[in-house]
Amino acid sequence: MAAKGWFWPWGWGRRFLRRPGLPGPGPGPTTPVLLLMLLGSVAADITDGNSEHLKREHSLIKPYQGVGSSSMPLWDFQGSTMLTSQYVRLTPDERSKEGSIWNHQPCFLKDWEMHVHFKVHGSGKKNLHGDGIALWYTRDRLVPGPVFGSKDNFHGLAIFLDTYPNDETTERVFPYISVMVNNGSLSYDHSKDGRWTELAGCTADFRNRDHDTFLAVRYSRGRLTVMTDLEDKNEWKNCIDITGVRLPTGYYFGASAGTGDLSDNHDIISMKLFQLMVEHTPDEDNIDWTKIEPSVNFLKSPK
Repeated sequence: MAAKGWFWPWGWGRRFLRRPGLPGPGPGPTTPVLLLMLLGSVAADITDGNSEHLKREHSLIKPYQGVGSSSMPLWDFQGSTMLTSQYVRLTPDERSKEGSIWNHQPCFLKDWEMHVHFKVHGSGKKNLHGDGIALWYTRDRLVPGPVFGSKDNFHGLAIFLDTYPNDETTERVFPYISVMVNNGSLSYDHSKDGRWTELAGCTADFRNRDHDTFLAVRYSRGRLTVMTDLEDKNEWKNCIDITGVRLPTGYYFGASAGTGDLSDNHDIISMKLFQLMVEHTPDEDNIDWTKIEPSVNFLKSPK
């Protein structure tokens, strides 16, 4: 339900024009009275963007500390990851590289929103590039593996920004963004680009853009929303919106990337985490959220 650059029902909206500052969601410049009437009591539960708070202990923001070293406060990195003054390069545009960066601190927020400023670019043309970036909220950190540079059979949430179609029969248009929730029992099938375990996805043309590219992941009260800003229009576009998702607290945020026979530069410029101020019922507050198993109430049939 986007309308002229802002997205009201789930609290998404235009970013402020100052790119170096907070790219936070907001309700837009005006609020149509008719829309408020249609929403009724639902609007009372919506975060308007003004009550979100940046959590610096879970955020990666320039100027980075530790440039030129093998470590930095609050974040660990491994593999081919290189820290510069302008970006964190997970992989260079070279074959057979893997790299990742992981937050030191487990996140105990029940409701949160992560904004990622990233760039995927390289010299390869016409599908001669790969493989992509994965964004993680998982139990285990700093474990290398075959899934975009990180471990398979993970516990938690993964968002895959996949640039190469391994399945020649696919009808998808790449680059492609997909979401997976795992309790450790599922394996990501690269040969099918994760189709068997994908909850939802969308085509997203984020590679080799001359302007900034952004992705936002919002998790609140079982609802998972993924938005993109890839067209230099300073507005969010809906990609994924699913309900019935259960994620525990106490997991870690991270990002990883991998290359094979084909390659790209995979860069993270910033990762900003915001706390969403959402009221929960007494029953919800009494739950031990650290004990919840990652799950989803539905899993659609494989494509």
